[in-house]
Amino acid sequence: MKISTIIKINKQGRLRVDKSWAYADKSNHDTSYLTHNFYSYPAKFIPQVAARLILENSKTDDIVIDPFMGSGTTIVEALLNKRVGIGCDINFVAYLVTKTKTTPINTKLLDKEILRIQLDLENRMNGKYNYYLSHSHRFVPEHERIEYWFRKKQKEKLAIIFARIHQVKNIKVRNLFFVAFAQILKICSIWLQSSVKPQRDFTKSDFDPLTMFLSRVKIMSKRNKEFFEKLDPEIHKRINDFRKVSRNDARQIPCSNNTASLIVTSPPYVTSYEYADLHQLPSLWFSKMKDINTFRKNFIGSVFKIETKQVKIHSSTGEKIIEKLGGKKKAKEIRKYYYEMFDCFKEMKRVLKKNGKACIVIGDTHYRNIDILNHTVFIEQMTSMGFEIENVIMRKVTSKMLPTYRDPKNGRFAKTTSKNIKLVHPKEYIIIAKKK
Repeated sequence: MKISTIIKINKQGRLRVDKSWAYADKSNHDTSYLTHNFYSYPAKFIPQVAARLILENSKTDDIVIDPFMGSGTTIVEALLNKRVGIGCDINFVAYLVTKTKTTPINTKLLDKEILRIQLDLENRMNGKYNYYLSHSHRFVPEHERIEYWFRKKQKEKLAIIFARIHQVKNIKVRNLFFVAFAQILKICSIWLQSSVKPQRDFTKSDFDPLTMFLSRVKIMSKRNKEFFEKLDPEIHKRINDFRKVSRNDARQIPCSNNTASLIVTSPPYVTSYEYADLHQLPSLWFSKMKDINTFRKNFIGSVFKIETKQVKIHSSTGEKIIEKLGGKKKAKEIRKYYYEMFDCFKEMKRVLKKNGKACIVIGDTHYRNIDILNHTVFIEQMTSMGFEIENVIMRKVTSKMLPTYRDPKNGRFAKTTSKNIKLVHPKEYIIIAKKK
């Protein structure tokens, strides 16, 4: 495995943390500038990391791709730095959020629409409430999980808001309102507010959905204005030429062969089914989830689509990890995950031009006292198909929207008060691989 001498190695021959990539001095405000604060997306990496990778590994007008675009951090930074941003994600919420975050809206138009929907919703909530409620039912899917997560009055008010958003004619404005709606679902539900994993809190206070919604859209309006002003006028004028996002599997990137200069992405971890759980509230309201198990199957590495046949993962380290796990279900889950990630890397190689680079941000995990060395497996997989590993950066993780601890026995997220817990992802790796 050929690795450049610029990799920082300590005296024991191990990777050394590169403090310049930690951005430890950055507050939540610093990492959520412009439209980056539109939606609280689990496990998103900070924009400073994406921006630096883009600036150091590509040039103006280059094509930058994120096949696991999530909330669109890479795509936003590609546009801000005058690159073409192409992104895809299997998750509808990711598509909606990214499309909205990267769509500048005329400020006067947006403010006018906000005032209009505010006056209309205030009238609906305080006037013919039952009339508008009865007319909102056709927009709200009948699903037991909505009843599971929302108290009756909260659901009714959300339904009225949701129905009114559907009536907004301008699709850009409508999408922004939908993202604002998605963002307030958690606080308006009985989902435990301090937890990103799904658990109910029956003592949770009711927050008024209309107040939350209006507050959210006004914050987003301000950030939209800042994004509008920051974006290069030519990119703003030709946004659909510079920004292409779609709802696609990462193994089917919507890009021609040998055209992209750079890929910047953070793939899902082997526990990605938990991410599916975290997206269930907006997925329910937008009718994108029939049942949680079917929904989980869409995600890379999901435990709900494990095949029993042995598949080749092209990594000796991965095989050793699986061997240590024995015949456990987790072993099959991890084999499936690495198998699917290998296919993702093949697709990345297809779209990259010669000397194009793939920057993969990934952390290692831990299960029953076994280290799951994702970054090593990825390096072995990528080198096996002809990538040259140009650099491996180890960075301390100071900000990531996921629980910080796991139970070492089952790998599940755990409370800080639980016994024998283990710190999750205290560091992560940035693999920079070049297509030869």
